[in-house]
Amino acid sequence: MNYIEELKRYCPQNEQEEADRETILAYIRAFPDTVLTRENIFGHMTASSMIFNKSSDKVLMIFHNIFRSWGWTGGHADGETDLFQTALREAREETGIRTLTRIGEGLASVDVIPVWGHVKKGRYVSAHQHLNFTYLLRADEQEALRIKADENSRVGWLSVNRLQELVSEPDMLPIYEKLIGRERIWK
Repeated sequence: MNYIEELKRYCPQNEQEEADRETILAYIRAFPDTVLTRENIFGHMTASSMIFNKSSDKVLMIFHNIFRSWGWTGGHADGETDLFQTALREAREETGIRTLTRIGEGLASVDVIPVWGHVKKGRYVSAHQHLNFTYLLRADEQEALRIKADENSRVGWLSVNRLQELVSEPDMLPIYEKLIGRERIWK
């Protein structure tokens, strides 16, 4: 589905999502030609996923090289208009997992996420916004995992009860907790 239609159809679950949905729509209107690409230095579309095991007590996460923290899988749209496909591609690339099943029927969350300035591949990237769509997925814990060395140094199944101690990005914890709550309702 086209990302604009998907966003318009999304029913925000709280005040934060309503505000972020409106902000993302404003970015789309302001930057229609570049919002799907990293060419837009102010903010661009990204897609992520929270990947749960069958018993819903663990999530598959990566240890991100730039942010030095455990986090969800995800990445830039890079021109793709079907952000669910972006989320699937990134999940497979970053974890090695092949078989993923969607939980629920659509978007699980929309979030405007600040990205602080950092060095990537030897080049400084200024602070900007990720206009993020998140999907919930399920995978088998027994499936083989592998790292994507240019992006992460570890991949693993983490207990949902231990994320507070394992995730070192405090701004991400409320998003992860929101998604864990949604998965419990949707499963």
